[in-house]
Amino acid sequence: MAKNKEPRPPTYAVSVVGLSGTEKEKGNCGVGKSCLCNRYVRPKADDYYTEHTSVLSTIDFGGRVVNNDHFLYWGEVSHRGDDGLECKIQIIEQTEFIDDQTFLPHRSTNLQPYTKRAAASKLQSAEKLMYICTDQLGLEQDFEQKQMPDGKLSIDGFVLCIDVSKGCNRKFDDQMKFINSLYSQIVKSKKPIVIAATKCDECVEQYLRDIQAFASNKKNLLVVETSARCSVNVELCFHALTQLMDKTRGKAKTVPYLDAYKTQRQLVATATDKFEKLIVQTVKDYHTSWKAISNKLKTHPDYDDYINLEGTRKARNTFSKHIEQLKQEHIKKRKEDYFSSLPKVLNNLLSNLEEIEKLSWMEAQNVLKSRPEFQYWFVVLEHTPWDESDHIDKVGERRIPFDILRTPEAEKVYQNHVQHLIAEKRRLEMKEKFKKTLERVHFISPGQPWEEVMCFVMEDEAYKYISEADRRDVYNRHQREIVEKAKEEFQEMLFEHAELFYDLDLNATPSCDKMSEIHSVLNEEPRYRALQKLAPDRESLLLKHIGFVYHPTKETCLSGQSCVDIKVEQILANRLVQLDHGRSNLYHNSANIDKVNLYLLGREGLPQELANEIRAQSTDDEYTLDGKIYELELRPIDINSTLLLTHFWTSAFKPHGCFCVFSSIESLNFIGDCIGRIRAELGQSRRDRYTPSLPFILILANQRDGVCKNLPILRHQGQQLANKLQCTFVDIPSGTFPRKFNESQIKQALRGVLEAVKHNFDVMSPMPSIKDLSETDLRIVMCAMCGDPFSVDLILSPFLDSHSCSAAQPGQSNTLVLDKIIGDSRRRIQITVLSYHSSIGIRKDELVHGYILVYSAKRKSSMAMLRAFLAEVQDVIPVQMVAITDSQADFFENDAIKELMTEGEHIATEISAKFTALYSLSQYHRQTEVFTPFFSEVLEKKTGIEGSFMYESTRDSNNASEDVFPQSPHGNSPAYSYYLDSEDDTEAPPPYSPIGDDVQLLPPPSTKYRIDGEGNEYPYHSTPVNIHDHERNHKVPPPVRPKPVLSKTNVKKLDPNLLKTIEAGIKSTRKARVPLAHAEDVEASDNYAEPTDTLLKSKGFSDDIYAVPDDTQNRIVKMRNSFGVLHGTHCEEENGFDRMSRGQGGRRPSKYKHRSKILFSKTKAYHRRAHSDASDEESGLAVQKKKKGRGHRGSEEDPLLSPVDPWKGGIDNPAITSDPEQDEKKMKKKKQQKPKEPKKPKQKATKPLYPPTRRNWESNYFGVPLPDLVTPERPIPVFIEKCVDFIESTGLTTEGLYRVSGNKTDQDNIQKQFDQDHSVDLMAMDVAVNAVAGALKAFFADLPDPLIPYNLHPELVEAAKIVDRMERMLVLKEIVKKFPPVNYEVFKYVITHLNRVSQQSKTTLMTADNLSICFWPTLMRPDFENKDTLSTTKLNQSVIESFIQQCQYFFYGEEAVDMSHPEGTPPSQHGAAHMPEPLVPLTLPPPLQPQQIQHQLQAEPLV
Repeated sequence: MAKNKEPRPPTYAVSVVGLSGTEKEKGNCGVGKSCLCNRYVRPKADDYYTEHTSVLSTIDFGGRVVNNDHFLYWGEVSHRGDDGLECKIQIIEQTEFIDDQTFLPHRSTNLQPYTKRAAASKLQSAEKLMYICTDQLGLEQDFEQKQMPDGKLSIDGFVLCIDVSKGCNRKFDDQMKFINSLYSQIVKSKKPIVIAATKCDECVEQYLRDIQAFASNKKNLLVVETSARCSVNVELCFHALTQLMDKTRGKAKTVPYLDAYKTQRQLVATATDKFEKLIVQTVKDYHTSWKAISNKLKTHPDYDDYINLEGTRKARNTFSKHIEQLKQEHIKKRKEDYFSSLPKVLNNLLSNLEEIEKLSWMEAQNVLKSRPEFQYWFVVLEHTPWDESDHIDKVGERRIPFDILRTPEAEKVYQNHVQHLIAEKRRLEMKEKFKKTLERVHFISPGQPWEEVMCFVMEDEAYKYISEADRRDVYNRHQREIVEKAKEEFQEMLFEHAELFYDLDLNATPSCDKMSEIHSVLNEEPRYRALQKLAPDRESLLLKHIGFVYHPTKETCLSGQSCVDIKVEQILANRLVQLDHGRSNLYHNSANIDKVNLYLLGREGLPQELANEIRAQSTDDEYTLDGKIYELELRPIDINSTLLLTHFWTSAFKPHGCFCVFSSIESLNFIGDCIGRIRAELGQSRRDRYTPSLPFILILANQRDGVCKNLPILRHQGQQLANKLQCTFVDIPSGTFPRKFNESQIKQALRGVLEAVKHNFDVMSPMPSIKDLSETDLRIVMCAMCGDPFSVDLILSPFLDSHSCSAAQPGQSNTLVLDKIIGDSRRRIQITVLSYHSSIGIRKDELVHGYILVYSAKRKSSMAMLRAFLAEVQDVIPVQMVAITDSQADFFENDAIKELMTEGEHIATEISAKFTALYSLSQYHRQTEVFTPFFSEVLEKKTGIEGSFMYESTRDSNNASEDVFPQSPHGNSPAYSYYLDSEDDTEAPPPYSPIGDDVQLLPPPSTKYRIDGEGNEYPYHSTPVNIHDHERNHKVPPPVRPKPVLSKTNVKKLDPNLLKTIEAGIKSTRKARVPLAHAEDVEASDNYAEPTDTLLKSKGFSDDIYAVPDDTQNRIVKMRNSFGVLHGTHCEEENGFDRMSRGQGGRRPSKYKHRSKILFSKTKAYHRRAHSDASDEESGLAVQKKKKGRGHRGSEEDPLLSPVDPWKGGIDNPAITSDPEQDEKKMKKKKQQKPKEPKKPKQKATKPLYPPTRRNWESNYFGVPLPDLVTPERPIPVFIEKCVDFIESTGLTTEGLYRVSGNKTDQDNIQKQFDQDHSVDLMAMDVAVNAVAGALKAFFADLPDPLIPYNLHPELVEAAKIVDRMERMLVLKEIVKKFPPVNYEVFKYVITHLNRVSQQSKTTLMTADNLSICFWPTLMRPDFENKDTLSTTKLNQSVIESFIQQCQYFFYGEEAVDMSHPEGTPPSQHGAAHMPEPLVPLTLPPPLQPQQIQHQLQAEPLV
């Protein structure tokens, strides 16, 4: 059974009709039939055409699309209704085509009018093609070709189109007449009809109502409001007709145009929104093309929906807008980048505010173009503006287009830049101002948090201006500076306490006791306490320093690359290689001399006369000498000639020697001066090229006039100058000669030149072998401190500038070798230049014949290191001390330099060492001759030094030797060595002694000379300290004989200061005097031996008083004494090790610290400070009474009471005792056995002596009577006010105020600055409060009379004894009223200040009791030599304490304050045990007041 075939959907043919015809009939546009058909058949926006013309050519009319018919076949549309039924609708448009030639309807097969033809229900046209658009006509092959089915159609329904829009040049009524006519024809076909109101998007409401009325009159004819352009109700129109054609379908429903339009717009809006989002998401680069993006999105539903609704053209427009937006965003971003980087560019190119502040933007652009960096920051484009050129696509191009600067935005950036520079300048100014504010706040300590300081500077203008970040930045920078400075000062302080650290052996580990000692000593230093808030850093620095001290290496040197060892290695490695190279070239380039170039030097025509004489004895300038012929080239030069120095040494003429002729004292002096300048010039030239030493020959010319009375003087002076210069002197031979020069003189002079040249070749020969180097005569060690403010090249220049300098053995990188003439023979001297820390290791372990100890006169720590090193050196080893400073003027202009140079020479004097100075600004004092006397001394003592070294090496370390201290018999070191001036050193030799204030003129021509190793003789003299010149050790004595006995009256010849101190302090302990020589026996030649000591040992102790070598018999002459009895002299043959190894009679080597009171006092001071009781500063009087006969340290609070001052000696002075360490132990053991001293006769009461002023400068303010410093308007001296204001503003929280002593240098600086300017700001001086407190006390101490008059002292003491408290207060108040008015006002001011200080005692620990202990000696200044004063010290102190406590009662009329401790009873003697201890020294036997000795010792200030 066959299956039933599915029924095919029905097909309906619909004819679309409406007004048609010529333009006259229908107007200039149609009624929209074609658009309606187009939208229904092809609804996609891209397939919709708005223009469909009816005016055709004959060819187009006859084409297959029109096919000579007046209707068009639009095609077939499949339709599914709401009920799901499908059907096909074929669309026919009835129209009338107009001939484009005649503008009349084309003729066709059907000649009926349009109304009848349009109503036809049967249509036929063979092979008629489907119509698409007007462009299809004539080009049918380019479009889809689809034929009308079967060539014929039966019309099933009609769509009657009525245009409801306004316009088209026709009347609506005319159209309705045509419609009525057409309708009447159509209705006859009895086919369904639907009226389509077209162009409703432009409708006229009246027209629409008319149509509605027309339809209602025609039996409810259906009207559908359509718009083909907006695609509204088009489908609805045809679907309604389909429902009418198919009776099975439901009744058609129509939708008003507005509702349908809204629905369509919503649909379009949704599709548009989705499409735009799709474009934004997909397209990121404005370079993307539409073709690429459409191909990419063609399958996307959102894309397809939008294309269908709006078409490709709108989609492309949307895409183009998005691309343009991307491009503009890119340009905007680039522009923003340019403008964001423009400030940076302007900061780089226009950073100078002064340059651009007044410039306009156009002028600034010109400045930009002129900058060299312009091309780096900007690019000038050929095509502008930049945003329309291809520059926007150059992503890698970061330079700014220059044309962008012409925009207003760029000008605004420039203006902002200028304002920023102005604001930044102001900000930086304020930051610097704030920094200076912080620098003025002296209480800011290293490590102090910002929060603790902030409150003190909040009112500052700069603080308010800058931001908190800037404040912290400035404060952190300030903290870094003060911390760094404090650490540097702390490190320098550690170096200044070198004696404290360098008392243990190398590689040792400091014990706990040693560390406690170190902390105890350092705790007294303000620089130690300055790092209190950075205790871990301070401890780290201390441990690092200690680690370096006991384990020193150049790698761990605290000076880093400034370590002397590293610098010396570098300099020697470079300079010695150059010397050896120059020496080698000279050696190889020098052959046997056949030609001799000579300069003839003299005055008054003598050189020319000598040249004539030589030529007369020559044949064609050839001279025969000792069988050999020499060609001589002579250059006579008169000293007056200006060619002397400029043409002396040229490349064309290099002299082998110089004949210097003289015939008078004047010409001899000129020659000596000239030779000195020549040698200085040649010495300077050796720095650039190697130059041999030029030999000089002195020739004495005969006097033709026969006047010979001056001849012996000339001969003597000439010989002396020749010895000084180490050159040959040619005398006039015996006999009478008619000419000034004879042949023997010339031959002798020429031989001298040839021998000197040969000697130069020998000396300049290539480096000796290692074997030769090992055979050195002397081993010298030069020590310098790392970090000293001078170049290491300065201390090496005396050796490296010498032509006799050569390198040492390989591996000895810090060593050089000198080949010098010392005495009568040439010696090889090995000089090792080391830092002090490296030298410590060889001090005991290696044989050293002598030390050259260098220190900087600008640095205290340098001197401290020298002292620490020297203290442990064996005293048999000669020492040369060298002070380094810039120039000789420093000694007079800088007190600190003067003090250190003076201290150095004092030490040199005490230990019989040599002392000299090197000046960094002078070439003159860098010559090797500076050390020639020292080398000579070392050579003389070489045997004894080596014997001592062997003795020490073999001696048992546990067998302590008993040291004695004989002075060196060869104390011949000049304080300074003077040489002839050179052109390079225009400074005159220093006509002064660095040790004293006296100025001594240069020595006269008769000054003694010594011959040095370079062939130069130099003058020397002793630097005078006082009138006793023979006391100094700077002269060379002739062979020494034992000193005869002197009378006691000449004891002062040894050391006036020490003898004054001895006589004043220990008269009762002396039982005998040292026999000394008579004054008349002291010869001008200083032919005596130095005494070993100036005091006698304990009973039974015998020692050598004199130990001097007898040069004639090469033995030691010793003089012994016992209690002043001279037993006689005896001689012993002692030499080398034998002498040193002898038992009781021989002298064992000691250390230099036992030879120098300075060295000894420095080392012992640490021992005393570290081992004293912690409260030693406040110990009671009774404690120190047990120490009678010993020097006391005094109160550190009041320097006026401290016998540490130089003018206060003591019997423990190491310079006047034997072995201080041994004697101290012996004295303790024998203290009970010591016989009592005879009581001194009671002295009459005298006015107490003023303590000496501590000032070393003249002052018109300090030391002036108090009334001269005040006025009625200003009753308080300005200095007191300034000090009190400073202390109360910065120091009321300082622990130990007035008790802890300040820095002495700072105290002096405060007074000096005030002397120069009374308005000086103490805040700006950056001094510690303790220094200001010390300066204030020093002011009262320097007054001619004490503030509390002497005549009131007894009354005050008696008042203090009153038992009743109120009665005692009333009496004291009456006594105060007796003060002179000036004294009263100042006393009131000071006591008020001390009362305020006592109120802060919880933090300062300075109660009224403690303050009175510190101040009463300064305010009352009693005579401590008076026993009555010593018995009333506690009463005086209690009086001042009462004034401080009851300040308001005594001076301001208030009631007395009831103190917490009872004051109703006077202080008792046993109460002294409870008193603070600063008054301890007052109970000791006072030293001699300096007024008794100062007037005699003005020329010798002691250290």
